[in-house]
Amino acid sequence: MAPSISIDSNTNINSETENKNKAIVKTLYKAFACTCGDSTKKVLESNICSYIADDLEWWFHGPQNCHYMMKMLTGELSNQNCFKFEPRSVDAIDDDRVIVEGWEGAKAYWVHVWTLKDGVITQFREYFNTWLTVTELRPTGWVRSSTTLWQSHPRDLAKRSLPGLMLAI
Repeated sequence: MAPSISIDSNTNINSETENKNKAIVKTLYKAFACTCGDSTKKVLESNICSYIADDLEWWFHGPQNCHYMMKMLTGELSNQNCFKFEPRSVDAIDDDRVIVEGWEGAKAYWVHVWTLKDGVITQFREYFNTWLTVTELRPTGWVRSSTTLWQSHPRDLAKRSLPGLMLAI
């Protein structure tokens, strides 16, 4: 009976951590929702930056002219190339990763994968116009098994083709 209690308590702890991480990421998107250009710099100077590590590791996949979130996070986004991220879904896939997905009609589909450690964003991955599957790889004896943790949900996928990537964690 004790192992059952231990598992339940770990589930609650993980759930609390996941909820806290989702709240941090949602706060970031809310802060950037009404910004463009100069006002982005004001957001970066605010308290929201305390949630972002100084040595943030980031990775991008997509058209080179679509580095919108990294430009937003560094304050380089200008009024001419403003892009408003409006999340359609926010999912915690484990106790340190949050995936945010959104699309703007047929022209733009994006996925952001945020990694948090102790309430601080340490890694950011941006996928633009890319179908993403997140898989957990686990060795089980001599065989390596995989479990799909998350998969893209673009609403207009039947109308267009997207390159696909698999993120193994």
